[in-house]
Amino acid sequence: MNDFDLLVLGSGPGGQRAAIAAAKLGRRVAIVDRRDMVGGVCINTGTIPSKTLREAVLYLTGLNQRELYGQSYRVKDEITVADLGMRTQHVIGREIDVIRSQLARNHVTLLQGTGRFLEPNTIGVSNGAERETKVTADRIVIATGTTPARPATVEFDERTVIDSDGILHLDRVPETMVVVGAGVIGIEYASMFAALGTKVTVVERRERMLEFCDLEIVEALKYHLRDLAVTFRFGESVASVERMPGGAITVLESGKRIPADTVMYSAGRQGMTGELGLEAAGLTADRRGRIKVDENYRTEVPHVYAVGDVIGFPSLAATSMEQGRLAAHHACGEPVEEILDLQPIGIYTIPEISFVGRTEDALTEAKIPFEVGVSRYRELARGQIIGDSYGMLKLLVSPEDRTLLGVHVFGTGATELVHIGQSVMGCGGTVDYLVNAVFNYPTLAESYKVAALDATNKMRHIARLTR
Repeated sequence: MNDFDLLVLGSGPGGQRAAIAAAKLGRRVAIVDRRDMVGGVCINTGTIPSKTLREAVLYLTGLNQRELYGQSYRVKDEITVADLGMRTQHVIGREIDVIRSQLARNHVTLLQGTGRFLEPNTIGVSNGAERETKVTADRIVIATGTTPARPATVEFDERTVIDSDGILHLDRVPETMVVVGAGVIGIEYASMFAALGTKVTVVERRERMLEFCDLEIVEALKYHLRDLAVTFRFGESVASVERMPGGAITVLESGKRIPADTVMYSAGRQGMTGELGLEAAGLTADRRGRIKVDENYRTEVPHVYAVGDVIGFPSLAATSMEQGRLAAHHACGEPVEEILDLQPIGIYTIPEISFVGRTEDALTEAKIPFEVGVSRYRELARGQIIGDSYGMLKLLVSPEDRTLLGVHVFGTGATELVHIGQSVMGCGGTVDYLVNAVFNYPTLAESYKVAALDATNKMRHIARLTR
């Protein structure tokens, strides 16, 4: 008899949910992770620190209040790394306590150390001090997450040239910064430091950023980032980074030279599978360290599952949690419904972006007709109260059956607001529901009614002309 029914490698969102779901089903469960990484990358270096940092930046800079109180308004004149770090460490500590409590309440054994396969059903757990402990399990879930990818040609020194993990260890707020890569992580950090007053230059080899987002909303974000003195260099690649005593010079292939205090690389993520000993289980990972799974998150080895960032797209904490829960149910032979296809995307830039469903470009390419309904925060009483004159909500509506094809939000509370549209879409609701629903006043949620009326008025005009 094996030591455990289910053993999970990694305690991030996917690993936690897998372990707790199996424990709720009455199985003997263990989770393996390093003492200083309980909660995984999400809690310690990724999602939670970056979103807490963003909140601290917004509060201390007073950025959201400047429309009401003037452009010079700030809560604190000289913002230090210590000011930012205090809030971040407080939240991380609380979250780790919550996770430890959840695991203990559900009788999940926490094995502290790093795990690797010794045999298909045997994991060696090493904490660096004592000898390796062997544990066996009927089913194993790999949820080890990812680490920032580091190009071999770049010399990282954790001070001048850093990756996204290094952001949390800066000793001061840089006056100038180069961000290499305009993906989600790169743009989130670029907007945060720009809000702090750092002169940020974003270098991106592609011709646009966030290609999966609505073009109009990305253009609105670019406008606001330029207003915060962000410079964009699209269609440019970095040839080299020359470290100097007082900073670094980023040399582009076009010949441009950009001086900065700090260079942050945001060159994608690499699956943390290199030290798992996958070959001992009969598994392999691709060149990005990702593991291939089927629709039930089962790998090529039937008793081994993988969930979260280590399996690739969409690499979001929210989807990782659901993957972990579903994998645990399948591993325990318990029936469970699949994840709904309708999954929201949230990008915590300043201002926020969030959407669910399809974009205008995707619908046009698929030759699917749609009508657009738009609401702007400046037209809402709540928008005036909070001082957000730039936010907007866009509905893409099918003129054939009046269902919602996409919801796109830019501005304050975007990542919260999008779930109203997600619920309507998920239940097969139409734009008429939003027209006839009563929303609290004054709220930002009222933007759904305004946008719905805009879309239906356009459709009514077409119907009138074609009678």
